[in-house]
Amino acid sequence: MRKEGKYVYCIIQADNDFNFGPIGIGNRGDLVTTIGLDNLSMVVSDHPLDRFTVNPENILAHQRVIEEVMKEFSSVLPLRFGTIASSPDEIRNLLNRRSREFLELLYNNNNTFEANVTCIWKDMSEIYREIKEENEVLKKLEVEFKREKDPQERQKKMKEAGIIVEKDLIEKKNKAASQIMLAFKKVVVDYCHNKTSDDATFFNTAFLVRRVREKELDNIVADLGEKYLSRIDIRYTSPLPIFNFINLTIFPEKWET
Repeated sequence: MRKEGKYVYCIIQADNDFNFGPIGIGNRGDLVTTIGLDNLSMVVSDHPLDRFTVNPENILAHQRVIEEVMKEFSSVLPLRFGTIASSPDEIRNLLNRRSREFLELLYNNNNTFEANVTCIWKDMSEIYREIKEENEVLKKLEVEFKREKDPQERQKKMKEAGIIVEKDLIEKKNKAASQIMLAFKKVVVDYCHNKTSDDATFFNTAFLVRRVREKELDNIVADLGEKYLSRIDIRYTSPLPIFNFINLTIFPEKWET
């Protein structure tokens, strides 16, 4: 018979037991409940100890559970995807040993949420045209390339132009990202710049925001969207668990005393 453990989603400050419904990870309809000690609780569901599948469906399920908890609690500490305890006693033991740490984090992040903003240039041909118009060296290389008959020299000039365009694109991205960032700095607690994966995406940032500033944040995004309507596609996701600002990792060997 397969042994069941407890999959852990997040930590909350709660004295009573809670039931968030049959929304547990693994698509088995497991109830998501709490296991607590004093005024701290971990949000959990049953899960096999000997089998865990890493896939997009489970990652989304992990996040959806935490988002559901956020509807009920003003302070939620998300745990890393894939955290499993073998028993309720292990959970209570950990809550006891690290209660001061968890309570401090809950207090410092009370009434906060994460918002993700991504900015993408709509027309890259226009961006490359601007780079060419703004760089005199590129203009000169283009003229020389058209005149050059030697294939090797043409290839050399093409490579040189490519290096310049790549450098100028990075500078253009940084400048555009700085302009966008200025609009948000006055309303956010903290921010984390994430990597961009393509030439068109120049801004991919997670913001830590207090609930009282949520409407201000919405208005800023709306204003930016109107200002750059023809140039930039702005993608905005909120509210989210504060994954980028909390790094709670519990290793299997740390459950026990």
